[in-house]
Amino acid sequence: MSKFVSAKIKMKSGARLAAVQANYMIALGQLPVDEVIEDFVQGKIGRFAIEDKDDNTENMVELGPIDTEYFEKLVRGIQSHKEELEKSLNHYLHGEWSYERMNGTMQALLLSAVYELSNTTDVDTKILIQEYVDLAYAFFNKNEPKMVNALLDQIAHAIR
Repeated sequence: MSKFVSAKIKMKSGARLAAVQANYMIALGQLPVDEVIEDFVQGKIGRFAIEDKDDNTENMVELGPIDTEYFEKLVRGIQSHKEELEKSLNHYLHGEWSYERMNGTMQALLLSAVYELSNTTDVDTKILIQEYVDLAYAFFNKNEPKMVNALLDQIAHAIR
């Protein structure tokens, strides 16, 4: 199926993955936004992913090019609206799934997803949600992606 996806769409998907990674790095390392963006754009970081193979081994896979303009727009937008995005997420999250209790990767993923749901009008909501659910599956087991799907669906219905 992926062979039928255009290069432009693949580059936007790559930008989403890179934005999650960049926002994680910014938060965890308290790094300057400009520095992290520059490192991703220049390809110094974010060029490889670990792929699990069927024989329980791992393989380093080079990622394709990303839409660097879109990546930068996402990272800067998320960082400049981080406080309000966190408040919005806290409104929808409760108990075991509270924002503060989540690990940094999940926080970065949800910030990216909510930012994009709130600020993107040229991509169908269902496609955006599926993109972030797919990213959740890349980082987490079954329960987290299911939570991401339900949460983003709830948020999308409230804001769109």
